Amino acid sequence: MKRTVLLTSLLLAASAMAQPAAADAADAVTPASLTPISLPLTQNGGRWDSGHVQGIAVDVAGGYIYYSFTNLLARFDFHGNLIGTLVGWTGHLGDLDFNPDTGKVYGSLEYKADEAFYIAVFDVDEIDRVGIRATESDILRTVYLPEVTRDYAADMDGDGVFDGDIARTPDHRYGGSGIDGVGFGPAFGQTGGPQYLTVAYGVYSNTERSDNDHQVLLQYDVSDWDLYARPLLESAPHRSGPDTLAGKYFVYTGNTTYGVQNLAYDASLQRWFLGVYQGRKAEFPNYLLFAVDAATQPVWGDLVGVPAEDGKWEQGMLLPLANDGLLDEKTGIRGWHQKADVGMQPVGDGLFYLSEDSRGDGWQSADLTLVRWTGDPMKPFAAMEK
Repeated sequence: MKRTVLLTSLLLAASAMAQPAAADAADAVTPASLTPISLPLTQNGGRWDSGHVQGIAVDVAGGYIYYSFTNLLARFDFHGNLIGTLVGWTGHLGDLDFNPDTGKVYGSLEYKADEAFYIAVFDVDEIDRVGIRATESDILRTVYLPEVTRDYAADMDGDGVFDGDIARTPDHRYGGSGIDGVGFGPAFGQTGGPQYLTVAYGVYSNTERSDNDHQVLLQYDVSDWDLYARPLLESAPHRSGPDTLAGKYFVYTGNTTYGVQNLAYDASLQRWFLGVYQGRKAEFPNYLLFAVDAATQPVWGDLVGVPAEDGKWEQGMLLPLANDGLLDEKTGIRGWHQKADVGMQPVGDGLFYLSEDSRGDGWQSADLTLVRWTGDPMKPFAAMEK
């Protein structure tokens, strides 16, 4: 049974500080009255013989934090107690998000050799002990994403051969390497209404092509996904998933290494955040964090750098970056030099958890810090203190 956590409300002053404007605050916020007492200021995600931490999910009302360690899912409570782990798959589990409507955690799961890309759906209430194997329980079910496979496996040079999981190739539409960032939020252009699952492409780092400079975001209505969800069978990957999308969108940021690693929607700021590994193209600012305001309407326009058959640019639904953060005058791109690539999760009232990865001899770990949004272009987050 889930432990119910009563959250305290932040004072009006905290709400004002959460606005996306430049702040003169010191490096940390000190008034204890501004901190929800149920949210831990820090937490360590344990040490695991696994891949590195990819993302986190937070069940604020239930009082749980979930960590994706690539091939292991760990469940902790807000007191730092390890509740359980799920293991037993060989694919790449990426970013996570918790859906309060279903009580489940959703994460990106890749099997590139099989050209199979899934959303993993975890019935996390059942993760109640360490070492549960996914193949020996009903905790993990998967939904196939055919749109992702079509773009990933596209033979872009028309030579009749798909070159596979390599970056230095003209194949892969938009340079797509699969999927990474996931997050629940409203339809783009809206600040309320139904919640959609947004899935971000991974995009290969390739400085020799120009059609890979957009982040690609797919939105899905998951209300009927029980119809598609299947157990994970790695020996025979299934193809049960929705053929239709709620939308496909593009954000011009310049090429980043493996696209959007962490994707999160903050309802208090009404803003989407995109955390990335740094890009390598010298003509771009190569920020680590980007933002899209939820209310900004998508616009049909040119996907600059993506050639169409008529010799012009391909067209798509474009999402402009938020008018906030550092500005690169040459490209007009805005963002922050803020690490947000291995765990970023809004928890309300302008507060977030940010994850830092660490490793040692045979282990991987993660450390979370509770921070608040400052809006400062140089330092957009400040740590909360007692």
